[in-house]
Amino acid sequence: MSLSNRSNEDPWYVHVALYTVIVILVGVLIKVAILDPQEIIETEKYIKKESRLRMTNLKHAEILYQKKYGRFTDNLDSLIYFIKNDRFVDSIRKGIDPMTNKPSDPFVALSHGEFTPESLFTTPRTGERFIVKIDTTVTRDTVVTPRGKILRVEVKTLIGTRYYIEDPDGNGTVGSLDNDALKNTASWE
Repeated sequence: MSLSNRSNEDPWYVHVALYTVIVILVGVLIKVAILDPQEIIETEKYIKKESRLRMTNLKHAEILYQKKYGRFTDNLDSLIYFIKNDRFVDSIRKGIDPMTNKPSDPFVALSHGEFTPESLFTTPRTGERFIVKIDTTVTRDTVVTPRGKILRVEVKTLIGTRYYIEDPDGNGTVGSLDNDALKNTASWE
């Protein structure tokens, strides 16, 4: 009787192989169900935060550009060059606010801990360039004599009174081309 029971038992290495497969499958399940989604969530949080920090710095660059030149720009290359090389920007970045006695640098540090002008060209997800636009406003004014005769029609074109910055990856926008109330407002604020 004991001989027949022994012949029906599987060898020990079959049990070890089955337990090993079960442990491996449980490990893969934990990785796929728990660890990978956490990693994806953390990556998405980083990309969203980094993109918004870059757009905030672009907003501050536009504001400084407007203070110096009286208009905004839609040329990302000249805006970054302005940040890096203009003495006006350099003096503001190195200055101290007399009211608070704190640095007057408007630019915020990026996720890696410092401000890098070169990073403002592209988005962190796909590396596409940020979309920067400015408005063009054409106003017409008719000058007439007291008798109602038209003397001339004056046409004025104003370029760059408003700006708009957009992340092509969908992490937000800054400003508006249509509404002065949204001039320096970010969509996430």
